[in-house]
Amino acid sequence: MSEKQMLSFTHYFPSMYLFYLYSFYYYQFINILKLTTQALIKQHTQRASPEVKKLRILEVKKLRLENKVAIITGSAKGIGREAALLFAEEGAKVVVIDVDEGGSETAEEIKNMGHESLFVKTDVCNKEQVQDMVKKVVERFGKIDVLINNAGIIRDSTLLKMTEEQWDKVIDTNLKGVFNCTQAVAEVMVKQGYGKIINTSSIVALYGNFGQANYAASKAGLIGFTKTLAKELGRKGIRVNAVAPGFVLTDMVRSVPEKVLEMVKEKTPIGRLGQPKDIANVYLFLASDESDYINGAVLSVDGGLTL
Repeated sequence: MSEKQMLSFTHYFPSMYLFYLYSFYYYQFINILKLTTQALIKQHTQRASPEVKKLRILEVKKLRLENKVAIITGSAKGIGREAALLFAEEGAKVVVIDVDEGGSETAEEIKNMGHESLFVKTDVCNKEQVQDMVKKVVERFGKIDVLINNAGIIRDSTLLKMTEEQWDKVIDTNLKGVFNCTQAVAEVMVKQGYGKIINTSSIVALYGNFGQANYAASKAGLIGFTKTLAKELGRKGIRVNAVAPGFVLTDMVRSVPEKVLEMVKEKTPIGRLGQPKDIANVYLFLASDESDYINGAVLSVDGGLTL
């Protein structure tokens, strides 16, 4: 090596040495800072309240009904109320529909959760009220993505004792009411080119039940209604399905004698009666994008009672 090259090397080497030394300590500092930050975040998360933890989970969790507008009839209590709260948690703007003023409490609870909701007192048997309700929803939200036809009543009696009023009231609410709501909402959904309609039938529609000729007829009618609309509306981007719940612990079922409910529980393979949340979860699945290839189906949700 010449004297000139030697001078050049000794001049260059100290600079490279200092550069690598600086880089080493810099990256060591960054790693220590990163580990310290992670430890602090973990410690803070462990100390956070359950509400804060839930919010953090929601921040990263994809909401299944985000920004969707869902109308749920009969949502003042029972299965409908449970579905309304669940839908709100999953990001939906929930329209609470009920003839009972208690629907306002459901809507208020949703608002207190930090979500958007609207209560419209509506008798589904009254076509004008239903049309007015749909108009209000469109004016408020601009669209309707989901309709849950959940409203239903019972007026039990054996055939020979059943009055015409008992028959008409059940058919009007459980069948005509669904027709009124579906016809009004379907018109909006067809224009959108998209929608999910879920009708609430019953295992009674499939197998009958003593003293419920009117109820069984109305719920069986819904199955035929569902399958027909699935064919009519499927090509227009609208999926129509039905849920057939078993015995679910709502006010309606609690009116059944305890002895009968115990017999039903014993016959149910999973050994219990249904909870409103069990049905609400199925509504959620059928209302979400996860069920886009399901159309015209009737899902029995009965713990295996009908096997």
